[in-house]
Amino acid sequence: MSQLNIQKLHLKFSEDITPEGPVTPRAYTLTHSDSTGEMYLTISPRHDKHQISGWYTRLMRDEVLAEWQSEDKPELHVHCHVSGGIVFGSARWRDSILRRHLPLVLETFRYGDRALFEAFPELNRASVKVHFHATQERYDRIEDWGKPGDYCIY
Repeated sequence: MSQLNIQKLHLKFSEDITPEGPVTPRAYTLTHSDSTGEMYLTISPRHDKHQISGWYTRLMRDEVLAEWQSEDKPELHVHCHVSGGIVFGSARWRDSILRRHLPLVLETFRYGDRALFEAFPELNRASVKVHFHATQERYDRIEDWGKPGDYCIY
């Protein structure tokens, strides 16, 4: 069952990219409001630094960034900030929260960029690699989280 409330998703494409492509360079910047549950997804060739530059976002570091990478075959690389720098909460606590919300994040990327997946259906079978960034070795790792098609809600 989907966790995504599409009424609370605010989607923005930068002016130098279209919903249908290109696949690379293509990056996702996802932030949210803890108080309202609103989610803000920007799709552009590079991560939206303006979207993550506010004091609250820099303190919480709960944004999720992703981008398509393609050498032999396309892969979606997702980046989560677990610890280091100025962050709120312990690495253990943040790791737990990120893991609990990651299916929602992946649903958001898949739904928000659904026109790209319609234009390039093979992307549904690409690997999703999640990078958990942490100063503590036990939390700093890369994991396989399936395929984008696993997170399709329509």
